[in-house]
Amino acid sequence: MIYLDNAATTQPDEEALEYAREFAVNAYYNPSASYRGGFDVSKKLAEWRSALCAEVGGEFELIFTSCGTEADNQAIFGAGRRGNVVTTAGEHAAVERCVTELKNRGVEPRFAPVSRDGSVKTEALLDLVDDRTSLVSVMHVNNETGAINDIAEIARLVKQKNPRCVFHSDGVQAFGKLAGKLSGDIDLYSVSAHKLGGLKGTGGLFKKKSLSLPPYLYGGGQEGGLRSGTENVFGIAAFCHAALARLKARETDLVRVRAVRETLWRSLEGFERISPEEGSPYILTVSAAGLRGEVLVRMLWERGVAAGTGSACSSKHRYSRVLTACGYGKDVLDGVLRLSFSPSTTAEEAAEAARIMNACAREFRERM
Repeated sequence: MIYLDNAATTQPDEEALEYAREFAVNAYYNPSASYRGGFDVSKKLAEWRSALCAEVGGEFELIFTSCGTEADNQAIFGAGRRGNVVTTAGEHAAVERCVTELKNRGVEPRFAPVSRDGSVKTEALLDLVDDRTSLVSVMHVNNETGAINDIAEIARLVKQKNPRCVFHSDGVQAFGKLAGKLSGDIDLYSVSAHKLGGLKGTGGLFKKKSLSLPPYLYGGGQEGGLRSGTENVFGIAAFCHAALARLKARETDLVRVRAVRETLWRSLEGFERISPEEGSPYILTVSAAGLRGEVLVRMLWERGVAAGTGSACSSKHRYSRVLTACGYGKDVLDGVLRLSFSPSTTAEEAAEAARIMNACAREFRERM
């Protein structure tokens, strides 16, 4: 099977699983326990936390969560508690639905438009920010198109207009893949383990140390009182091991994965490109206009290629909310395929996948 749905989930890293096994089989103690075993596990949590924070910047601390969605929820419901909250029309459902829900809590939701490639229109977003804006949330990499938002510059401009405003970014499709640290104008940054070789059920929220944030889950006071519940040590161990390996190799991986993506694109026939060339090399979204993407996905699976039609969290809807906001018509929306890569995807796999895609599209058109 040629697996090209890494934006939905990745194959767990074998070395990370082996490393984490110790914390499921032997060092399975509760980190809050007062005896030596619990203390040792708690110490490992602190080490992992410190190592990941060092990668994004010294101004941050890390709250471990159950997933990227929980991290987004904690950021938005914790920081967007008054006035208005500004986000983009291209956000993942974990952000979009939270911001929409704020209306029921007395906070005004505001959505900035996106460009055809899925990136936010920065000037339009800034026009929505005023002295009553409590939170701005802009995703780092669009999960459906791969477009990269310059969150450092956007955050700087937001803080220039309203210094008291909190800036959050959903970094799920960027963390461990794009180079660079978080700027000092970014307050909150959500990540997910299973997008980079970790396990489902683990995520994190990087929080600026100086930012006051209310608890999200109440209980025993774990995670510095910000996220109660016994820590998923096995999942966190696998997450940190996989993430640190990806972070170490990300610059060389960027070059290799970009070449793989372009090999696939150049080999396609009769597909329209939606993803920008300068976007994340890990995502290539195309459309076989006039065909049905979900039918193509099934045909591809039967021939040994796993691909998606867009965000797995929106698979129950015929048309992508995000791509509709980008301005595409129904013919293009119907035929969308999202191909997403990992550092282990080869150029040979990309070329073979393109050959199979071309054959499936031709066969589909001949039936019509």
